[in-house]
Amino acid sequence: MSFLDHLDELRKRLVVSVSSVLVGFVLAFAFIEPMVQFVMEPLVALLPDPDTGFIYTEPTEAFFLYIKVAAVVGLILAMPVVLLQFWRFVAPGLYGHEKKFAIPFVAMSTFFFVGGCLFAHYFLFPVAWEFLGGFSTELMTFTPRIAPTFSLYIRLVLACGVVFQMPTLVFFTARVGLVNARFLVRNTKYAILIIFIIAAVLTPTGDPATLTLMAAPMVVLYGLSIIIAWVVAPRRTSEDS
Repeated sequence: MSFLDHLDELRKRLVVSVSSVLVGFVLAFAFIEPMVQFVMEPLVALLPDPDTGFIYTEPTEAFFLYIKVAAVVGLILAMPVVLLQFWRFVAPGLYGHEKKFAIPFVAMSTFFFVGGCLFAHYFLFPVAWEFLGGFSTELMTFTPRIAPTFSLYIRLVLACGVVFQMPTLVFFTARVGLVNARFLVRNTKYAILIIFIIAAVLTPTGDPATLTLMAAPMVVLYGLSIIIAWVVAPRRTSEDS
């Protein structure tokens, strides 16, 4: 394929991906009320005075919360289609035996992305939120606004969705021979150091509890990645021989 052919192929994949996200957005917006409650009710329960709830100081702030929630849910719903388009874009550069992993790639990536989002929703963000809201005194009252609260929430949710792709990344890099289980085991101490650095960058609070809660599943996923690399590499060696 020429350079222009690659650009045309990229355009087609982007059009399909964006269209799938828009469809997901419309579907999510049709059921937006329960989704907003799913996101906000656990956060309200952690406030010093749950009866007050959140505040918004701009006329469009609450409306844009609905838009943002629908956009995030639409992205999650469209994730299999987006990942499939990405795979089809890079597939011409793969070997024949590598192209058959389209379904495993889409399934694993979607599974771990959704798992990361759920982990952030149920475990990570409540811990960070409780820490951030624990500084109320007689001089200060914690009455958070909707917009910055959701921005913090979505940052952690998407960050966890991305870092939970580690097993998927290792699976395919092991299949093409870039890494193996021995390499991962030998560099475990460096990986743990990098994991805690990434966790420190992604967590907004900086407290040890939130940082550890962010890093712990990444360490577990690294251990899972070692097992995946160990299982995949011998299979590739057998096929090549």
